[in-house]
Amino acid sequence: MMPRYRLLIEYDGRPFNGFQAQDGLPTIQGAIERAVKAFCGEDLRLQAAGRTDTGVHARGQVVHVDLAKDWPAETVRNALNAHLVPQPIAVLEASVAPEGWHARFSAKERRYLYRILNRMAPPALDQGRVWHVKKPLDAEAMHEAAQALVGHHDFTTFRDLGCQAKSPMKTLDLASVRREGDEVLLEFASRSFLHRQVRSMTGTLAEVGVGRWTRADLVAALEARDRRACGPVAPAEGLYLTGVAY
Repeated sequence: MMPRYRLLIEYDGRPFNGFQAQDGLPTIQGAIERAVKAFCGEDLRLQAAGRTDTGVHARGQVVHVDLAKDWPAETVRNALNAHLVPQPIAVLEASVAPEGWHARFSAKERRYLYRILNRMAPPALDQGRVWHVKKPLDAEAMHEAAQALVGHHDFTTFRDLGCQAKSPMKTLDLASVRREGDEVLLEFASRSFLHRQVRSMTGTLAEVGVGRWTRADLVAALEARDRRACGPVAPAEGLYLTGVAY
């Protein structure tokens, strides 16, 4: 039986056309698969906990690869990192997965962070890694409104029209908003998310933050079950997949 390796990955999503492999386009999956090929000569298709869109980052993406040879896990990590240079992708950890474990199907929770830089001056060091919002945001009002999203709901309003999920019904376990200095940080946790759900919720909550929407408006949008009721969709650059629980 081929050993399965669990890899913890971080990456800067800016140079890539999203996670999923696409012919002729730079993707995170394609880069990792090429690194595997360079390391041990194997052509394979890796499996991931989730697919991130173009420009979205990760601090805690989890993938697995099945290799023909029983390599030490540290060798796999170090070799892949060597072949990923100079691309902004790093294998933080590698371990041999238990029998039956799957990066996608064994996941119990996925957690995302959205970073908003809330000041007049644009980002210099974090350009492409935060959403810059000049108008003052009321993080407390955003947090209070976000609690209406927690629980089991039909999230059609916050679902991209191209979403391929079978059902719009999802259970949101956490929706948290807090301010740390000039940043407003939004955290969301669920077993799984709809396509662009986090960015859709974030953009709508920002409307509450600047005072254009109230919590009642957010509730009405959720209950409308209509994509047209959604607020503006937040850009990709502030979004991070921060962790997957198994």
